[in-house]
Amino acid sequence: MTEKFKLYGYRWVVLGAFMFINLAMQMLWITYAPITGLAAEFYGVTDLQIGLLSMIFMIAFIPFSIPASWVIDTYGFRKAVGIGALLMGVFGLTRGIGGPNYIIALLSTIGIAIAQPFLLNAWTTIPAKWFPVESRATIVGLITLANLVGTALGMILSPVLVESMSISTVQLIFGGIGAFSSVLFLVLARETPPSPPFAPGEETRALMLDGLKHALKVKPFWLYLIVSFIGLGIFNGLTTWIEAIIRPRGFSPADAGTLGALLIAGGLVGAVILPALSDKQRRRQPYLMLAFLGAIPGLAGLTFAKSGILLFGSAFVLGFFLVSAMPIGMQYAAEVTYPTPEGTSNGLIQLFGQGAVVYVYIMEAMKTRDGSFTPSLILALLLLAVSAGLVTGMKDPQPVPNE
Repeated sequence: MTEKFKLYGYRWVVLGAFMFINLAMQMLWITYAPITGLAAEFYGVTDLQIGLLSMIFMIAFIPFSIPASWVIDTYGFRKAVGIGALLMGVFGLTRGIGGPNYIIALLSTIGIAIAQPFLLNAWTTIPAKWFPVESRATIVGLITLANLVGTALGMILSPVLVESMSISTVQLIFGGIGAFSSVLFLVLARETPPSPPFAPGEETRALMLDGLKHALKVKPFWLYLIVSFIGLGIFNGLTTWIEAIIRPRGFSPADAGTLGALLIAGGLVGAVILPALSDKQRRRQPYLMLAFLGAIPGLAGLTFAKSGILLFGSAFVLGFFLVSAMPIGMQYAAEVTYPTPEGTSNGLIQLFGQGAVVYVYIMEAMKTRDGSFTPSLILALLLLAVSAGLVTGMKDPQPVPNE
């Protein structure tokens, strides 16, 4: 293998800079979720308006995902992610500077949300340009890990920091981290190594439009788009409303932060272990099935648990299985839609997943009079079972040419 091509140590620098900027983006996304009630009081608005600050990321993704993928596939990930970096850095800071003005927070959040597709849609492009085929699901798993760490930090730090400072100051701190990660990426990132990390021929990909047409003709890809719609909808719904979900059971914002952190911690472990096993065996479908079936008991516990131990343990199990499906599924899609560009297949997956913002709203709309989210969580359990059924129709892809 190494006689045909060369792997460069600098690939880890590029990957690290990309992981850091994704981490910062997730902190900016989730920061209000564990302090929904406190934020509503601070800005003088409703819980739903605070939830909107998270949902905007999913809403903005819908019109900007395909253009972001086009920029990635046409001009390269460095320029595309650079656009996202600048937007995130600027608007991350203005959200904190705006103080208790909800309109400024809302407009700044829109700016950050527009930046997000330029980052998320490059998840499979960077591994494809810097890493060999046999390790790419693992690398996407590491990027997923960075996103989870960012989400966990936002979950944990927000309720802790607001005990000693204002919410706008917390936002300014998070915005500063985002701006620093943006500068770091712009300085360190490189588009490609001096020579490719794969055998000749593996780099061949279709043009974006041709690749898009091809991808939409692949039945297993359509099945995975539906599965990602369900999976990301559930994950985004849980993280958006996490404090409101457990509030009726007598749990505090600090408990919500702990719950979210354990959900993410499970995801961190799962995103490392299961994609690595998938890469080792070069199998995707069995691990996707395992992910969705394993998530069901975790979500059941989170839905009905009244004790802290059962609630927190269920969150860890749910995160382990549900989150690990993302990197495996993205690599599955990149392989099954070959020669569609990675940025295109990735962008379509993210588009469908973020389009599930409708489920985030449905969760709030299905609340009972006492504020319970149990009806929507039961619906999520049924949707996980549906996803497992859809995975049965997804065959493992054939190896790419010259692999």
